[in-house]
Amino acid sequence: MSFATLKKNRNNFTRLAEELEKTQSPQSNSSSQDDRMWKPTIDKTGNSYAVIRFLPPTEGEDLPWVRVFNHGFKGPGGWLIDNCPTTIGKPCPVCESNGELWGTGSQDNQNLARDRKRKLKYIANIYVVKDPANSDNDGKVFLYSFGKKIFDKLNDIMRPQFEDEEPINPFDFWNGANFKLKYRTVDGYGNYDKSEFDKTSALSDDDSVLEGIYGQQHSLEEFVNPNNFKTYEQLKERLDRVLGVTAPSTNADYDVREAPPAAPPAFSKPSFKESPTPEPVSSNDDEDDLSYFSRLAEET
Repeated sequence: MSFATLKKNRNNFTRLAEELEKTQSPQSNSSSQDDRMWKPTIDKTGNSYAVIRFLPPTEGEDLPWVRVFNHGFKGPGGWLIDNCPTTIGKPCPVCESNGELWGTGSQDNQNLARDRKRKLKYIANIYVVKDPANSDNDGKVFLYSFGKKIFDKLNDIMRPQFEDEEPINPFDFWNGANFKLKYRTVDGYGNYDKSEFDKTSALSDDDSVLEGIYGQQHSLEEFVNPNNFKTYEQLKERLDRVLGVTAPSTNADYDVREAPPAAPPAFSKPSFKESPTPEPVSSNDDEDDLSYFSRLAEET
């Protein structure tokens, strides 16, 4: 949509709320360092603080975020690090294999399925209001990859549970709200529980400034473009090699003799100046996996 249309429709975010509803239920790109991606920097105490603003959909796109799944695990034949086709509604041999493992009822097999499960990430455009660790980022537009914990914060402000709370569209230029990202290391795990939205405010009172920011936003379509996903057959071939079902070929996607990459390139946990700390998996995530694997087991 044009900037003028965006401003005209700023108070109507029914569609966004509907999409949030869809993404709450479980569902059946890969590049090297991406300079478009903003990443919080953890200090020596294991903490990080920044103020960001989630931005509206880019022109030609309906939603201000995309949801992506990927797999990243090591087997006897090396590493499998790939986008999961369920992201775009297609069957995935890795997920099917996980369903078979889950259906055996064996605790060891179910633990394997958990290790190989889909990893969930969301990607959105953000404006960095304040990044104390990297002040050069202040006032710039980036892509931001985040997990379920922060997405739940977005959901809570758009769909409040109490009658004295007004729903807010956090992606809105005029009536949105800055997000105070507060990362802590708790018991060795990353924690975003203290992150919160500020009171509603316009990102700027000058529409020409907002239009300039709007023009700098990045398209999200590439992250769900089918061209960035292996075919079922290609992914199955890779899975068989990694699991040791077939011998590795000379033109394998990853050389099993080499050390694997530290994390999936496009949808990995953020890389920090200090040692990265993984975000804990919530109980809701585990329940989603249980339901998803159980459905797959019933279908096989």
